[in-house]
Amino acid sequence: WLRNFVFGGVAVWFAFSAVMLFGSSLLSRETSLALNEPKEYCGFYFDCHMHAAVSDVQKTKTIGNRTANGEFYIVKVKIFSDARKAKLGLITVDAHVVDAINQPYARDMLAEDQIGDQPPFEKQISPDERFEKQIVFDLPAGVKEPRLDIKEGYGIDHAIEAVLIGDEDSILHKRNYFDISEQNALAGVK
Repeated sequence: WLRNFVFGGVAVWFAFSAVMLFGSSLLSRETSLALNEPKEYCGFYFDCHMHAAVSDVQKTKTIGNRTANGEFYIVKVKIFSDARKAKLGLITVDAHVVDAINQPYARDMLAEDQIGDQPPFEKQISPDERFEKQIVFDLPAGVKEPRLDIKEGYGIDHAIEAVLIGDEDSILHKRNYFDISEQNALAGVK
């Protein structure tokens, strides 16, 4: 009877967890973060001390000797930590833009090289330390609703987060994007 009791308890726990995981993910909403609105990144121990925010967006046709196929979006990203003691950093950062139809656009690394030396996203920072990094995207002229998505972590992190209830990277959960549209950039100028 003990084996059946334990098996039943484990089955109920898994069923409850699955319902909570899918329920939380299906009820989640996609959000667009405004200029200087931070997004938090949680570590393996659920310590959500690393943050990123878009602090500026500029559009230009040329950077150095590079000319955009459409328009270059130069996005300044601020990385900061609110940890008390630990020196932390983001891990294996993937930053890309998606538009209104979820078409992805990768960073233009050659255009970024024209900007000059910058810290890597993975830079370890002390408590209350921060840095800014400019990243560049060559987006089509007239692109609709460009939104920056910044993910971080190794493959194993993504596998674990896929089954964490309420995590942005969990199965079917909606994303938190940074709005890099012209209206958002102009709103930050006030």
